[in-house]
Amino acid sequence: MSMISIGMSGLNAAQTGLHTTSHNITNVHTPGFSRQSTLQTTGIPQFSGAGYLGQGVDVVSVTRSYSSFLDLQAREAQTMASHLNALAAQLASVDQMFSDPSAGLAPALDEFFGAIGAVAASPADTASRAVLVSSGEMLAARVRDLYQRLESLRDGVNAQVGASAASLNGLAAGVAELNRQIVRAAAAGDAPIDLLDRRDTMLRDMAKEIRITAVATPTGAVNVALSNGQPLVLEGDAFEVAAGRDEYDVANVVLGIQAGSRFQAFAESTITGGKLGGVAEFRSVTLDTAQNALGRLAGMLADAINAQHAVGQDRTGALGGAMFAFAGPTVQSGDNNVGSASLTATIADYGAVTTSDYVVGYDGTNYVMRRLSDGQMRTFASLPQTVDGVTLTLASGTPAAGDSFKLLPSRYVGAGFDALITDPAKIAAALPMRAAAGGANSGAGVLRVESVAPPANANLTQPVTITFTSATTFNVTGTGTGNPVGLTYTPGMALTYNGWTASLRGTVAAGDTFSVSPNVNGIGDNGNLRALSAVATRRVLDGGTASAGEAYAQAVSLIGNQTYAATVRMKAQDAVLTQADAARDTVAGVNLDEEAANLLKYQQSYQAASRIIATANAMFDEILGIAR
Repeated sequence: MSMISIGMSGLNAAQTGLHTTSHNITNVHTPGFSRQSTLQTTGIPQFSGAGYLGQGVDVVSVTRSYSSFLDLQAREAQTMASHLNALAAQLASVDQMFSDPSAGLAPALDEFFGAIGAVAASPADTASRAVLVSSGEMLAARVRDLYQRLESLRDGVNAQVGASAASLNGLAAGVAELNRQIVRAAAAGDAPIDLLDRRDTMLRDMAKEIRITAVATPTGAVNVALSNGQPLVLEGDAFEVAAGRDEYDVANVVLGIQAGSRFQAFAESTITGGKLGGVAEFRSVTLDTAQNALGRLAGMLADAINAQHAVGQDRTGALGGAMFAFAGPTVQSGDNNVGSASLTATIADYGAVTTSDYVVGYDGTNYVMRRLSDGQMRTFASLPQTVDGVTLTLASGTPAAGDSFKLLPSRYVGAGFDALITDPAKIAAALPMRAAAGGANSGAGVLRVESVAPPANANLTQPVTITFTSATTFNVTGTGTGNPVGLTYTPGMALTYNGWTASLRGTVAAGDTFSVSPNVNGIGDNGNLRALSAVATRRVLDGGTASAGEAYAQAVSLIGNQTYAATVRMKAQDAVLTQADAARDTVAGVNLDEEAANLLKYQQSYQAASRIIATANAMFDEILGIAR
């Protein structure tokens, strides 16, 4: 080979190096770009009488600096970082909502029970009654507002599922197209480096949405699947996922596949990593629990207040009505049910109600109820059955094997929570019964009605007479009492009949009488409001261990702890992601100082190769001159 040919090979090698270096420099900020290098080798030497003579340089290929291990680490770090960022952002919204000192539920509860105390202190004061009416309306509005804000978060999760499904489908189509181009180029002996980088970037973007598994094939393609095994890309073919309504919960949009007219949802436990995994975890672990906690608390309060208010007496002399309207449990039938069964549910005991939802399946013989919070299973041969304070009943129809239902004990309580009393005179502050001593009594005995227990007894307003036959014995007469005789008197004893309880104390004499009769108008009486005030501290929830305020404080604490834990995990994972990206960049990243040095190196090589050609030309001219 001549010096000119050797010089030309050097020019070509230097030019390729300059081109590659320039490409690296201009893509220094391109996401997913891998630094490229030229791979050179000496030309095949040629044998001559004087031995082997060199034939210049050959450019074998342009390669990328790439580590599949570090790229996988960075992708896994990315999917967990996206998961925790989405989870922490959603949790922060709920935490702020529940713990807000002015917009949370706690201040509304305090104001409402404070207003009850004010009316109890001055039951005839119309202004205090008006404040109580207003406080009840504000409490109802606060419950509805919190419910709607939680529903807005659910809508946001649903929107994220739809957006992620669309993004995954677009990325899967892009990876499939790149697979086809890369396979064609590889078959032709080319190395499509930039296409490989573009495909890796798309895989990284997919990992931001959900955890994926990518497996390289011998042809150069990459097969991609979700963590549940559902394929997204096989060689050059892309498969679509879809967002659809949850079979068990019409309020939720979930990820799945569309097979003709049938939507098949993926099990939520298989949706991990990425934004989808984060919002799915938030919805199932925190959002459902928060809504259920709010509904359970509001339902318990309304139920207890309504029951107590119903046995009181308002200023018109009528028994009180309900103070609040609220929804009960909801049972949703599965979309794929083939039987005709319809199930209903009622609250039997708020003290036993949990903050979990339930799935009820029918296997052809038994009903199997699964508590979603911990997976606890219970099996029944028939309905009705009461579980965790909720009574489940077969309202109509017949179930078929494989039918399923979702029981939501308290999620929708806050949706229709409303105050029913708008007239201050309708507040049942007084007890409906009052006691009086006979006018001819010679003793110093005193009878006082202390309380009326809900629900209202059918004979609540029936008059009752107590007649002492001696200083230590008495008879009771009146409808509903059973008319007992010869009862023993103990000073301070309690008498309970027809739903009311009275205390009898002092010294009595034979012939003394006492009566319990309707409390006409009840102006100035605060007996029922004293019982309503006790609802605030009555430990009803969680098996009788927590009052409404304590249960709300526990919910705030739980959500706060979850938010803190998620934030800590997010920050730690962001650090892991930064380290993983830094490790990848040590291999694949572009160093401008290094590239500047390469630019100078290849420029000098190009100049030197040019001098070889110039020298060869000068020598050739000398030869031609001699020949002349």
